[in-house]
Amino acid sequence: MNRKTLVLPAVIGLLVPVLAACGGSDGGSGGGDGIVVGTTDRFTASQEAPAPLDPAYAYDVGTWNILRQTVQTLMIQPRGEGEPVPEAAESCRFTDTGNERYACTLRKDLQFANGDAITAEDVKYSIDRARSLKADSGVFALLSTIDTVETKGDREVIFHLKTADATFPYKLSTPVAGIVNPDDYQRGKLRDGFDVDGSGPYTMSADVKNDELVDAVFTKNPHYTGTLKVNNDKVELRSFEDADAMGTALNDGDIDVMSRTMSPEQIEKLSLSSDDDVDLVEMPGLEIRYLAFNTDAATVKTKAVRQAMAQIVNRSELVSKVYGSEAEPLYSLVPASITGHSNAFFNKYGDPSKAKAQALLTKANITTPVKLTLHYTTDHYGAATKNEFEQLQKQLNDSGLFDVSIKGAPWATFRPAEQKGEYDVYGMGWFPDFPDADNYIAPFLDKDNFLGSPYANSEIRNTLIPESRREADRLSATSSLTNIQDIVANDVPVLPLWQGKQYVAARDDVTGTAYVLNSSSTLQLWELSRGVSG
Repeated sequence: MNRKTLVLPAVIGLLVPVLAACGGSDGGSGGGDGIVVGTTDRFTASQEAPAPLDPAYAYDVGTWNILRQTVQTLMIQPRGEGEPVPEAAESCRFTDTGNERYACTLRKDLQFANGDAITAEDVKYSIDRARSLKADSGVFALLSTIDTVETKGDREVIFHLKTADATFPYKLSTPVAGIVNPDDYQRGKLRDGFDVDGSGPYTMSADVKNDELVDAVFTKNPHYTGTLKVNNDKVELRSFEDADAMGTALNDGDIDVMSRTMSPEQIEKLSLSSDDDVDLVEMPGLEIRYLAFNTDAATVKTKAVRQAMAQIVNRSELVSKVYGSEAEPLYSLVPASITGHSNAFFNKYGDPSKAKAQALLTKANITTPVKLTLHYTTDHYGAATKNEFEQLQKQLNDSGLFDVSIKGAPWATFRPAEQKGEYDVYGMGWFPDFPDADNYIAPFLDKDNFLGSPYANSEIRNTLIPESRREADRLSATSSLTNIQDIVANDVPVLPLWQGKQYVAARDDVTGTAYVLNSSSTLQLWELSRGVSG
């Protein structure tokens, strides 16, 4: 097929996917068989994290991509631009002027996949369970503004909030608010392993080897009642060790769709090809990458050290050398295109400057070079992560102010070590739970933040976050959000690096790929089907 452009309903005014053709062989799961989607996400059950797919624990884009297919939520993010819409609920709304009381009415005849009826009590059980378990992943913090959950009859659920929270409908669209069957999920214990049961568009069966999910088969749920149109009967999600192995499978016809994470080299090759068997779908994304600091660690406890790093790092050079046109420099936790974004780090530090960094360290009586280790995960954010950290290492060391080494670890050990505070400086990525500035701030800076960061700013937590959440019109929250970003740029508990685009590659007979990812990098497998693309 020839290069073509497809204009879709914008998400936050941005989604304009571009499709370019590339080569490959015929094959895949044709003839009406299930569509096979490849991913480099790894799903491991370990002693530290034995329940990776429990909605009360799961808190990364990979596990959420499984849960969003299987576990239904009261609300759901719409296909295009806009606020969340009812899903398991027939209707939801704030019933007071202060955004502190939120009521939902369930759809009639809702059922779990096994045929059991779903009642308001099941919704209350599910959400109270996640709140009480307080899993160390930190996902329960998304529900932190809930005071109590009340039910009226079998179909009405009322959430009484501790404080105003205009973002609450978004939070009810995330998997931690997913409805689970009390028969399958104990109140006081996480559900170990890879079994998932819910009322979403699919049921799932898992192929597990050595405590790792290597293949998940999603089969259309005959009991599903909701807003989604399911365009296929079966989708298989197959996990690959790396992007090269996933790319080979696509070329060989063993898979039909290649999702995250593709390598920069693969994306460039696909975008330049003119063959007609595989399409590359490009769309704006809201993924960010950043360095996080254990602000209690001796090496980076002094703010001047973190500020000096912010003064040295050259984002434009980093992006250019590692990711090319697939990413853009980021100067705040809140990405450009999200209401409330400001270039706080650029406003404070300007262009990279060794002289300014030296002055910061000298004023704080810091002896140079400052010796640090930057930690990164080898298998969670794509193959380019190592190259990214090599570039960061070079930039910092070339300044003469730092003596930096780098060390990689697989996600299964990296994430628990980070949560335990074993790393002074480490690299992380963030795929938003929902497309609002609050979700780039509270998860990092509020109490019970998912990083387990010791950094605590009372003005941010007690005044500015609550102030911003009172504003149903998110433009009206800009002043509070800007103040938060300015504080972060000054204190540097995190150092934003870049924001990236999203890509999917698919065989030409698979349709729906332009919608298979939403702005939060959520897989929407129900959009895929067989057909002939234009």
